[in-house]
Amino acid sequence: QEVPDKNKANGLYFRDGKCRIDYILVYRKSNPQTEKREVFERNIRAEGLQMEKESSLTNSDIIFVKLHAPWEVLGKYAELMNVRMPFRRKIYYLHRRYKFMNRIEKQISRFRGWLPRKPMKLDKETLPDLEENDCYTAPFSQQRIHHFIIHNKDTFFNNATRSRIVHHILQRVKYEEGKNKIGLNRLLSNGSYEAAFPLHEGSYRSKNSIKTHGAENHRHLLYECWASWGVWYKYQPLDLVRRYFGEKIGLYFAWLGWYTGMLFPAAFIGLFVFLYGVTTLNHCQVSKEVCQATDIIMCPICDKYCPFMRLSDSCVYAKVTHLFDNGATVFFAVFMAVWATVFLEFWKRRRAVIAYDWDLIDWEEEEEEIRPQFEAKYSKKERMNPISGKPEPYQAFADKCSRLIVSASGIFFMICVVIAAVFGIVIYRVVTVSTFAAFKWALIRNNSQVATTGTAVCINFCIIMLLNVLYEKVALFLTNLEQPRTESEWENSFTLKMFLFQFVNLNSSTFYIAFFLGRFTGHPGAYLRLINRWRLEECHPSGCLIDLCMQMGIIMVLKQTWNNFMELGYPLIQNWWTRRKLRQEYGTQRKTSFPQWEKDYNLQPMNAYGLFDEYLEMILQFGFTTIFVAAFPLAPLLALLNNIIEIRLDAYKFVTQWRRPLASRAKDIGIWYGILEGIGILSVITNAFVIAVTSDFIPRLVYAYKYGPCAGQGEAGQKCMVGYVNASLSVFLVSDFENRSEPTSNGSEFSGSPLKYCRYRDYRDPPHSPVPYGYTLQFWHVLAARLAFIIVFEHLVFCIKHLISYLIPDLPKDLRDRMRREKYLIQEMMYEAELERLQKERKERKKNGKSYHNEWP
Repeated sequence: QEVPDKNKANGLYFRDGKCRIDYILVYRKSNPQTEKREVFERNIRAEGLQMEKESSLTNSDIIFVKLHAPWEVLGKYAELMNVRMPFRRKIYYLHRRYKFMNRIEKQISRFRGWLPRKPMKLDKETLPDLEENDCYTAPFSQQRIHHFIIHNKDTFFNNATRSRIVHHILQRVKYEEGKNKIGLNRLLSNGSYEAAFPLHEGSYRSKNSIKTHGAENHRHLLYECWASWGVWYKYQPLDLVRRYFGEKIGLYFAWLGWYTGMLFPAAFIGLFVFLYGVTTLNHCQVSKEVCQATDIIMCPICDKYCPFMRLSDSCVYAKVTHLFDNGATVFFAVFMAVWATVFLEFWKRRRAVIAYDWDLIDWEEEEEEIRPQFEAKYSKKERMNPISGKPEPYQAFADKCSRLIVSASGIFFMICVVIAAVFGIVIYRVVTVSTFAAFKWALIRNNSQVATTGTAVCINFCIIMLLNVLYEKVALFLTNLEQPRTESEWENSFTLKMFLFQFVNLNSSTFYIAFFLGRFTGHPGAYLRLINRWRLEECHPSGCLIDLCMQMGIIMVLKQTWNNFMELGYPLIQNWWTRRKLRQEYGTQRKTSFPQWEKDYNLQPMNAYGLFDEYLEMILQFGFTTIFVAAFPLAPLLALLNNIIEIRLDAYKFVTQWRRPLASRAKDIGIWYGILEGIGILSVITNAFVIAVTSDFIPRLVYAYKYGPCAGQGEAGQKCMVGYVNASLSVFLVSDFENRSEPTSNGSEFSGSPLKYCRYRDYRDPPHSPVPYGYTLQFWHVLAARLAFIIVFEHLVFCIKHLISYLIPDLPKDLRDRMRREKYLIQEMMYEAELERLQKERKERKKNGKSYHNEWP
């Protein structure tokens, strides 16, 4: 009698204290959809589920429907859903060891003796024995029930599996006559039910210490050893995460942990490249020449209001540019391209090990059920499934093609909207440069370009955030229009659309700054103009790389800060507000006695698209750390610092702030892997272009080997760069300015008399040459070197990437051997178990005096 009483108190069981609550539905009595609910609940009972209703303690209008699946129902649906269950403990065997490897391991273990004992690993004693990991599993079958290890029928299916089975039933129960009128999702969307969720396993806090009294439940254990900030440096308890939240969420955290771990070498080398720039700053000939060039007067960078300026005024920018654009940048770009490949190849191996441990190797997408919406839409057209031989709904090829064409057109249109927004930012930049140049405040007037870039980036960020809201609705509409067959197909289609939108949205302005800013401006006296009115924006005298760094830094920091606030801050504020209202109405004492379903209902629901937002944030960040890393070597370090916080933020949110999500299975990270590979390939191309086009690496190299003091000597040290700045600037006759470009000042403040000549960044002939302002030979040499560099860099890096992916096998050798042995052992076990059963039956029949002929064996 004591156990049911204890069960009644913890709010996880029916009133009798015996039937465990597997799922909760919530509705309001005042809701007019009573008839649909009654039909739905009658059909739920007909499926064999047990039901109990209870009104809320805080609001009598809210009714909680508690559902429990008895053993017979669980067994029937576990078989239909191919749920894998443990049937025999694993037999481990020693694989072959090599003497050399043994010797190395002994040396390593001796060295480890001096170090603290595994500081990053979790204490195994605090974790429960996750016994299904040590068992062979097979799809559950009621006919072969004697094969499975069943100590207790109540605990044979764990809570996550039970709620998954109940959810599967609810998705296929009718609420009105007719095939279209099925499923819990439709009842949630039309407001018949307020919410539907599985319960958390109790409170995540405990009065007693976990070290002395152990964990109260799995949720408490996860909070203490995973979601609390004190364990930020430890590995994650992935088996426990998988057991509580399911394989899909477990795989997300496994991937996030792997990505964060792999960022360590990238961050370290990025920091080294930056520090190399800091240490070599005083020896950089180019920045020295810029800082000493007080006699070189640069042409105005905008019409009328921009003044002439000394080249030495951009000394600070030249020094900052050197921090990011130095001799180590090319090496770092190659390293990051190789790093992206190594990261993905080793993730394949890591995923294979996890898939083996979690029994996902044989789980195929074919085992996934058809989406209820697809079933309802195409129920009249059926054809035989060639694999199962059963009839199933079928979508005609012409219907599928027409839907895909409409969807693709929608995607194209939305991408055009983004490009139009970027065009708007470009117009903003060209208009405001001259506005800031005519500003009253000297601080803004003297730094008009930085002010323009800074404000443009902030406006761009606001546009990004606004367009994201619109994209979500468009992507959802287009995906539903396509009518994908299974849940994973729907997810993949939605993911691809949202990623394309977000990626173009976030990176289009960065691409503009990297490859178009200052490239097509013309030259003084013949500027190219937008709509024949606005002069296109020019680069700063020290180059465009500083603009790219600002764009990368501001958007990366702002985006990550905003995401972290929205991920944790928003649910925290919402939950705090709910608790505050409850405290005001019922006092603090009453709140602690709320049953678990009431506490969970007051938490925030998980995002409508599951893990999509979590993955998207990390994949966009991966893009930032690889695509333009040649321009911003500190990106991997910023990503690493963010991810260390991100893992614990996500863990805290899942365990404490969200209702328990439905546990679902997945074999890998889905379409995201293909997207990561695409970003890896794109990063090679963009980094080649950033080094060749945006940075001054190639012009400096051409000058050192062809035009500088060391020309023809095969050297390229700092002494070979003497005179580079002067050689990279062309001369312009001030009297050749167009009327609308002519500056208001005549430059007499520099030498006491009006300026005759000014300089600008380009390789053009002087005004008195036979072809005034025509391209010099040096321009064509630099252009040829840039193209050659892009081709050589890309081919070299792609060869290294392919070689690495070829050399690293997708499956570790010991795992392949274990899988083969397991297959062999399972066949043996099945044969033995079947033989044992038949022999038992034979003995029983002999006992009963019945004889059978032609009996096997």
